[in-house]
Amino acid sequence: MARRKKFEIERENHDRWLISYADFITLLFAFFVVMYAMSSVNQGKYKVLTTSLGTAFGKEQEGDGTGSQQAAEVKNGPTTEAKKKGYSFIKPFAELRPRTPKWQREREAMIAQAMQFANTLSPLVNAGKVQVVQNNRGIRIDIASQLLFEQGSAEVQTSAFETLQEIADLLNTHQHYLQVEGHTDNVPIHSTQFYSNWELSALRASSVLRMLAQFGVSETRMGAVGYGDVQPIVSNDTAEGQSRNRRVSIMVLYDAPQAANEGAAIRPSQNTALPQ
Repeated sequence: MARRKKFEIERENHDRWLISYADFITLLFAFFVVMYAMSSVNQGKYKVLTTSLGTAFGKEQEGDGTGSQQAAEVKNGPTTEAKKKGYSFIKPFAELRPRTPKWQREREAMIAQAMQFANTLSPLVNAGKVQVVQNNRGIRIDIASQLLFEQGSAEVQTSAFETLQEIADLLNTHQHYLQVEGHTDNVPIHSTQFYSNWELSALRASSVLRMLAQFGVSETRMGAVGYGDVQPIVSNDTAEGQSRNRRVSIMVLYDAPQAANEGAAIRPSQNTALPQ
């Protein structure tokens, strides 16, 4: 007769909950450590950040005079004493760095000039033939192509001479650099004179530049560029939109362009094999 197998009944362990409890306590401790670390603020970095932000928005730090010292550290780096203490901070972006009084005066002068342009050219502005816009590059004077050129032509009409003379007189009231930009609509052109809209826009910009030079604007201040139809200000889906996009823009630039002879020449290494 086969013997019966004995089955051992496993006794229930009443202490198993201690493992889960210990894990829970460990996680809870780690959570509070992370929360404490997040709540600890480096006061030095916080003050420097608030000072730089306040300076960027035209506000001065009030108090015991530490604001000016921190602003100087933002600009010139930490002082020797701060370095000894292990002081460090992340330098703010260029947009947040303190803006000098000269910078503010230049921007205020440009705003005044934009208002002067708009007021002087108000008859043309109200007629929709000229538009004065201020952007991050400077002041942009948009002149409708129908005021300057006949359709498909790059020769300035004599009827536009008076308008360009008036604009030239305004441009001569300051010495900012100018960029004359030609724009077209998206209707392609292909003729013996203009292979595409690129050539048409570039030649129109050059024609306006030449007229401004004849009216007394220094050629050393100006440059011309053609953008074709790649920078429309409105949609080309309508005839009115196409008419607005056909324009010549005169940009009065904030910043002077770099001189053409600036920069270091890149010379090939002796070990570099140049293509034949």
